[in-house]
Amino acid sequence: MDIEQLKYNLKSMIIQECEKEDISPEDIADDVELFSDKSGLELDSLDALQISMGLQNKFGIRLVDSKDFRRVVTTIDNLVAYINEQNA
Repeated sequence: MDIEQLKYNLKSMIIQECEKEDISPEDIADDVELFSDKSGLELDSLDALQISMGLQNKFGIRLVDSKDFRRVVTTIDNLVAYINEQNA
């Protein structure tokens, strides 16, 4: 899977898992902190759990430790780098 497709798939997964139907994948910037006000996603701790489960179900990525989650799930770019690293 190419990088742009992976980014789109990640954004779609976040939108679906967090039930943010009013946002499209194109609305999410690759380099903006997902859990910041700048992202426009208004994510909370329940959304973090949903994202974690989505990453496991759709990408085979397990982030069971909250510190690992906060380190990896920062931006779309960071998530892509982590997934590519895990699949290398």
